[in-house]
Amino acid sequence: MALTPWRGLWESRFPSLRDEIDKMFEDFFGKTDFSSLADGTWNPPMDVQQTKKDVIVMMDIPAIDPKAISISIIEDRITIKGERKREEESQEADYYRSERVYGSFQRIIQLPAEVVGDKAKASYKDGVLKITIPKSQKVVPKEVKIEVQ
Repeated sequence: MALTPWRGLWESRFPSLRDEIDKMFEDFFGKTDFSSLADGTWNPPMDVQQTKKDVIVMMDIPAIDPKAISISIIEDRITIKGERKREEESQEADYYRSERVYGSFQRIIQLPAEVVGDKAKASYKDGVLKITIPKSQKVVPKEVKIEVQ
């Protein structure tokens, strides 16, 4: 007997209507996660890479005061928090289109290697936050020769 995957009423009866509504919202607002915008939070894009010696985290957060960024490392997890505030709005201007995101953000990422958090360094240039964290140096087993007497 063949198994048929279960589908809810929305997926089985109204798939084209749902697709059309999603497309309408994406066309009007742009592709975004509306649940995150509703509560004033956003997730800036980031890259995590590693070299032989370091783990490097880079995050795009333009137009933010570096003093508004908080970075903490616990074991092999990094937490980056911050907030981008909206500039004063002019009462004379009406928005034609508003796509920039404002509000607080928090990203917690599991790093790909064990790191030495207290030796991490961060810099902010041209809207990019760069965090360089040295990898933990594991002790390599050393062979010791012992003579028998």
